Amino acid sequence: MKQYRLSPEELTWRCDPAQFEFETTEKLSCLEETIGQNRALAAIEFGLGIEADGFNIFILGEAGTGRSSTIKKLLEKRSLKEPVPDDWCYVHDFGDGSNPTYIRLPAGEGKEFHKDVDALVMQLVAAIPKLFESKEYEQSKNQIASESQEKNKKLVQELEEQVNKEGFLLQRTVGGLVLVPTKDDEPLSQKDFADLEEADRQAIEEKGAVLQEQLNEVLRKVVELEKETRATTLKMEKDLLSRTLCHIYEDLAEKYQKYPKVLAHFENCMKDIIDRVDEFRPSQGTQVLPGGKMGRQEPSFDRYRINLFVDNSEAKGAPVVYEANPTYFNLFGRIEHIITSGTATTNFTMVKSGALHRANGGYLILDCREMLMNLFSYEALKRSLRNGEIKIEDMAEQYRLIATVSLKPEPVPLSCKVVLIGVPWLYYLLYQLDPDFRKYFKVKADFDRMMENTWENVQQYALFVATKCQEEELLPFAPGGVARVVEHAARLIDDKNRLSSRFIDVADLIREAAFFAKRHNIEKVEREHVELAIESKIYRSNRVEERVQEMIDDGTLLIDTEGEVTGQLNGLSVYMLGDYAFGRPARITVRTFMGKGGVINIEREAKLSGPIYDKGMLIISGFIGDRFAQDKPLALAASICMEQSYGGIEGDSASSAEIYGLLSSLSGLPLNQSIAVTGSVNQRGQVQSIGGVNEKVEGFYIVCKAKGLNGKQGVIIPSSNVKNLMLKQEVVDAVAAGQFHVWAVSDIDQGIELLTGVPAGEVQDDGSWPEGTVNYLVDKRLREMAEAIFKFGREENKDSDV
Repeated sequence: MKQYRLSPEELTWRCDPAQFEFETTEKLSCLEETIGQNRALAAIEFGLGIEADGFNIFILGEAGTGRSSTIKKLLEKRSLKEPVPDDWCYVHDFGDGSNPTYIRLPAGEGKEFHKDVDALVMQLVAAIPKLFESKEYEQSKNQIASESQEKNKKLVQELEEQVNKEGFLLQRTVGGLVLVPTKDDEPLSQKDFADLEEADRQAIEEKGAVLQEQLNEVLRKVVELEKETRATTLKMEKDLLSRTLCHIYEDLAEKYQKYPKVLAHFENCMKDIIDRVDEFRPSQGTQVLPGGKMGRQEPSFDRYRINLFVDNSEAKGAPVVYEANPTYFNLFGRIEHIITSGTATTNFTMVKSGALHRANGGYLILDCREMLMNLFSYEALKRSLRNGEIKIEDMAEQYRLIATVSLKPEPVPLSCKVVLIGVPWLYYLLYQLDPDFRKYFKVKADFDRMMENTWENVQQYALFVATKCQEEELLPFAPGGVARVVEHAARLIDDKNRLSSRFIDVADLIREAAFFAKRHNIEKVEREHVELAIESKIYRSNRVEERVQEMIDDGTLLIDTEGEVTGQLNGLSVYMLGDYAFGRPARITVRTFMGKGGVINIEREAKLSGPIYDKGMLIISGFIGDRFAQDKPLALAASICMEQSYGGIEGDSASSAEIYGLLSSLSGLPLNQSIAVTGSVNQRGQVQSIGGVNEKVEGFYIVCKAKGLNGKQGVIIPSSNVKNLMLKQEVVDAVAAGQFHVWAVSDIDQGIELLTGVPAGEVQDDGSWPEGTVNYLVDKRLREMAEAIFKFGREENKDSDV
């Protein structure tokens, strides 16, 4: 019989600490770059370098592989070499007031502009009221009033002279000027006027009518004169205010003369102030104060201020913005409101920037999952990239029954590289379901969860350990401690030739090992401290594993680790509990009998199996048919069961064990219960690799150790899984001492030989099998079953004819 037993050296990989040329990691420099992600780094470099539209970057990979830290570090370094983007300001819209416009200024000048305009507004607040209290204003106003009064007086005097000549008197009453007839220079009373002769009364009335027309004409001229006076006064006030404003704005206009939009804004401000001259007069603008008293309402100057929307005065290079909570308003800005007396009011100074505004001219980093969980964010981001502008909108407006008046700020032009970070399935889901996604995120940077186990990468791992220790002020690691960390990185990925790229797990191990070294008052972290950290984490997580082991120990779960039984063997399964996985054996039983039902999967019939497990079971039928049903029909019925399984079962790693059980049941050869089996199989009988091989081997070892090691126990694994073995030192030592074994097989025949101790046999030229071999006994039994069924069928037909 061939031997496929693995040596202790094949069961794990050990990192030689002698390769490190340092006493402790304290002597090492910090890691400057990301380890083992050359493909992703090349993609990022390409995406950042190309300036064409749509070449934004999607970084995909498992959490903890350094996606976020890598892109942040790269962008922070790259951005320092790029120019600082402009500042953005919003100013009042002097049209209808609902469309604030932006002003773009070089970095740093926005803050200066804001400061200058604030100082100017303070000047306006002080200067304009003083203007209306000045001596010049009073003199001009009095002169216009005097001239108007003289003209008014002259008109009235001329009229009065004319009236007196005609025998009338011009009297002033509450209702205005009235004509009163006279006699002997004395006004006539109503009685005297009634006593006059009819002819006299008629003559007086005719004269009065003519004079009344003249009076009305004079009154009309007086009204026009008053209008002219008000117009003249208003023109005087505007001229005076205009000269004052020109003097106030003169210095700023000269300072910002190279910015036409700023000068246009200043012109609009001055025009608006002049148009609002009525509001600045001391006698105007009264309001009702509490208690019913009348008070003067101060005019507002806020509309002449500047909303410093984006300030890059403190920036060094292009901005790099990471928005952890990418809601619509956090990304695209908001329009805030103030509630006053139950009424919401707003203005252009309450327009606030979002992350996309702050990243404009630089880079914006977003978590894809977080963005997709927030309403409107993803669609609005695509819209901004499509249109090349950032538009601030009230997205809740479309859900209101009644439209409300709100601000609509002028959209800001967008020039920004967007970086999305997410897990692979999100990338492929968006790529498949959203046609726009591939237009705007054309660069895929794929972070791998593993890297090659090379000397260079091991040295990089040492630098990573040193970096963590220096950044977090941890105890330095000795070479032995670093070597154990590297070995654990290989165990995390279950591959001797690979190291894990999930540095979040490695960083935790570094912290925990440093903690135990510090607790023991050791100045550096040795190998035993890393071992202690690993075991401590297992202890914190393996409560369920211990309970399962207790059930095996007390016989609740039936597992044999010695003896021989026909149609029964130990399969191996892995329990996945979130952050912890462990392996345990499970009894597999097979029963065969005559019939045409084929292989019956009890798990599938009970709806406890998954599709991959069912596929493995169907492959068994294909293997049996291909090997033994070429010269005869299969008259076989078999039931296969994973005993004492009370939950779902998934995976095909038990398919080789189930074939061994089937062959044992058909041949009548008992199987060695000291050996557990794992491995999937194809229809040609080749044993294929499976996952969780380390947990499975260690799980059976723990059971055998609890029941007593006898030197015959072990595990059969696929040959293709040898590279994945990173077993615990305890298991390796047990193999070295001959107390436990690990066999690697590549096909079913090798495995059945180990389990039965009988040669499997190779098919001969005539299609038969060597006598006494496992395959011979199986073939013989299947032929007997076929003949028995055929004979039974003939006898049944004969009975029916009778």
